[in-house]
Amino acid sequence: MPHGRLLAVSDLHVGIADNRATLDALRPTGPGDWLIVAGDVAERVRDVEATLRFLTDRFAKVLWTPGNHELWTTAHEQPALAAPERYELLVERCRALGVATPEDPYPVWQGPDGPYAVAPVFALYDYSWRVPGVTDKQQSLARAHENGVVCTDEYRIDPAPYAAVDDWCRERVAVTEKALAAHDPDLPLVLASHWPLDRRPTDVLHHPDFAQWCGTELTADWHRRFNVAAVVYGHLHIPRTTWYDGVRFEEVSLGYPREWRRRGHPRGLLRQILPYPGPDEQPVPPPADADRTPAG
Repeated sequence: MPHGRLLAVSDLHVGIADNRATLDALRPTGPGDWLIVAGDVAERVRDVEATLRFLTDRFAKVLWTPGNHELWTTAHEQPALAAPERYELLVERCRALGVATPEDPYPVWQGPDGPYAVAPVFALYDYSWRVPGVTDKQQSLARAHENGVVCTDEYRIDPAPYAAVDDWCRERVAVTEKALAAHDPDLPLVLASHWPLDRRPTDVLHHPDFAQWCGTELTADWHRRFNVAAVVYGHLHIPRTTWYDGVRFEEVSLGYPREWRRRGHPRGLLRQILPYPGPDEQPVPPPADADRTPAG
């Protein structure tokens, strides 16, 4: 294919030995292929950087947006940076590698049916995806603690100087909306986010309390307001294709070994986003106990 393909993956979690061993299988189909890496590469900056460097040697263009694991503050790295500082550092490292980030102009992928702008977006979550009847963040978190479903982000993401992650989320949404509004409306977009931009993909979660760490209502209309051809996301570890309001949503997670060993890789490790392979490629249904564990 002379134009190459736009491929995507997320949730590589290369800090896990069995996941790191899969890296060699991440190969382009040809010299022009681009790769979206939609977050959760690793917890350590050096592992994120090394993985992206490895991928830039293979793919014509690599685009990255952070997941929650890249933002974790752990005892393994010194100095221990708060999440906004870690994000800025990772953006610097990506730019040095030629990897596109949410802070950069949207690269334009040229396909056989025309150009598409590929937009890595970083919007976080704000606890607004609550179970029915739960009215506010405090009540939602209390319920999650009572049910034993608490994302590790609550202990490992330091949002300073923001008072809380949801404050940072609101700023990220405002910055991203401004960029999307300034984009040429005649040039279709592929939005690539770690967190799903619409709540509906979380309907299959076995633990509904976990949805509050999966996104924000503030992004719910982006795929309708803007000229969006497809939305790429991860985080849920439930790889599948769904359609909402006529727009294709692609969950592209590798996930943890216990997950991918159970379901296998029926579509391969990389998902083709463009050119769209068509409806003959059947979505992979989530397993009966599909969920994100409290470990997040």
